[in-house]
Amino acid sequence: MRTKNVFLPIVLLVLGTASCQAQQSDIIAKGAELTLVAEGYSFTEGPAVDGEGNVFFTDQPNDRIIKWDAADNSVSVYMEPSGRANGLYFDHSGNLLACADEKNQLWRIGPEKNVTVLLEDFEGKKLNGPNDLWVDSKGGIYFTDPFYKRPYWTHTEPEIEQQRVYYLTPDTGKVRIVADDLVQPNGIVGSADGKTLYVADIGDKKTYSFTINTDAGLDNRKLFCPMGSDGMTLDNKGNLYLTGDGVIVFNKKGEQIEHIVTGEKWTANVTFGGPGQRTLFITAMDAVYTLQMNVNGIR
Repeated sequence: MRTKNVFLPIVLLVLGTASCQAQQSDIIAKGAELTLVAEGYSFTEGPAVDGEGNVFFTDQPNDRIIKWDAADNSVSVYMEPSGRANGLYFDHSGNLLACADEKNQLWRIGPEKNVTVLLEDFEGKKLNGPNDLWVDSKGGIYFTDPFYKRPYWTHTEPEIEQQRVYYLTPDTGKVRIVADDLVQPNGIVGSADGKTLYVADIGDKKTYSFTINTDAGLDNRKLFCPMGSDGMTLDNKGNLYLTGDGVIVFNKKGEQIEHIVTGEKWTANVTFGGPGQRTLFITAMDAVYTLQMNVNGIR
């Protein structure tokens, strides 16, 4: 199995991170190396961990969801076709939620792979293309809705001009805008205590933190770091993992503490999986990688 040494000099990401402070960290397990799990995909995205530590990710251009089995480090096709699924996340009932890009929908995929379309429009207009999502403690879904023109769409222009963050309520199934002053929101994740939501505005090369109100609304927007991100995750220390040029890790203060180099042209997304969620699972271009950590995920 191919490995890549991660103990390379920490560098600052070109995409707008010049003012981030780089520091040394001990979040990576001693002697750990970046390990190739599988390759040969078209473009990997949207990793999501289930209750057993298995990670599901998408091979988006090939319209399929792949499962990484944490027990034996194997990969297998879980669902094909998959609605051109992009970002994935598991809800509290074990259903796999998917940003189904083919028809600009939000899906719930049950254990038997039965599909329920949760959402496909806002006020009668087609969504731009749900991209990434996070589920709060109540079961409500926050999701980003940027516009990336797809070759398989029949339309070429968005029906909704703004690229926003929405919230889908768990009880009524109604959707509302929670953030709209963004250029192109992409990655999204919430803190373990449910009080903070992080949103990457990849179109403006910035990542923001928001306070989550009791009514699920967002308030107190603050610039967390001058860098955008495709996907993101958090560890149990509150460190935020952003992606693009590898995986760039920031502490709670927004200071860069680590840069995990993948050697790929683009690193799309990241999550924690495996036993105790101590394995960092990385999707990058046509491949997926793992790295053993001293910290763990918060799912």
